[in-house]
Amino acid sequence: MLWAIVFGLLLTASAAWTLLDTFVLPSNIVSMEKTEDDREGKDSDVFYEEPVITDTSYHDNDISIEISQIRKYDTDIYIAEVILENPSYLKTGLANGVFGRNIVDTTSSIAEENNAIFAINGDYYGFRTSGYVMRRGQVFRDSISELSYTEDLVIYKDGNMEIIDEIYTSMEELQEKGAREVFSFGPGLVENGEVSVSKFDEVDRSQEMNPRTAIGQAGPLHYFLVVSDGRTKQSPGMSLLQLAQVMQELGCETAYNLDGGGSSAIWFNGKILNKPTTYGKVIEERSISDIVYIGK
Repeated sequence: MLWAIVFGLLLTASAAWTLLDTFVLPSNIVSMEKTEDDREGKDSDVFYEEPVITDTSYHDNDISIEISQIRKYDTDIYIAEVILENPSYLKTGLANGVFGRNIVDTTSSIAEENNAIFAINGDYYGFRTSGYVMRRGQVFRDSISELSYTEDLVIYKDGNMEIIDEIYTSMEELQEKGAREVFSFGPGLVENGEVSVSKFDEVDRSQEMNPRTAIGQAGPLHYFLVVSDGRTKQSPGMSLLQLAQVMQELGCETAYNLDGGGSSAIWFNGKILNKPTTYGKVIEERSISDIVYIGK
């Protein structure tokens, strides 16, 4: 009898530790390094005009951001059109500035810590233990994804985007080609201007209609960053196919699905613009691993 009680306690403790290690306790922490890319495009001899900022736009010598809101698929969709003079202004940020499991913070907090002008949530690398992760040229993980999708978004140092398959492309090859950022959520939505998902595609463990986040490229240093609401009475959300169609209609030649659901968030000028649905019940930001942002 005593042995059974002890065994039960050990089993309970083991299960509790596994849950804490997976979802709560920080681990595998690596700091994000400063790179030469962080200093590109900053010339002290150039005269910079004061930015012109409204509730839906930002304009200066180097950065143009226009934000609009549309209603499509019975859902509120937020669209940021971004045009840059230098690829280094398209950046990524990590929660607390470090890579590691269970290192999380809100999109708002990470954006403010990085002096961002505009931001969306990233691919929540910390919710997975596999899949390529590169940020600002620094490789944090090079193991192939265990999820059904192995498509990654690569952003090169010249600002151009490409969708690759981890099975056929090594991290070393991406480094040799000049990759700066690699995201491994997926899947790809638009390739060579054509929608690359079908109505049967969906992210693992996800329902069909969801809040969504996507990033795409329409031309040289010309991007669209898109977030939709979802899981509310006002906005049910979108399928991957519907998201891909939105990105194609915007003119994207390449577009990629980032983390959605309760993670989806769009931040500008100090506030969240959408209605994040944490756990599908409460309208508030979820704490996540990383963001994509525009800044200097």
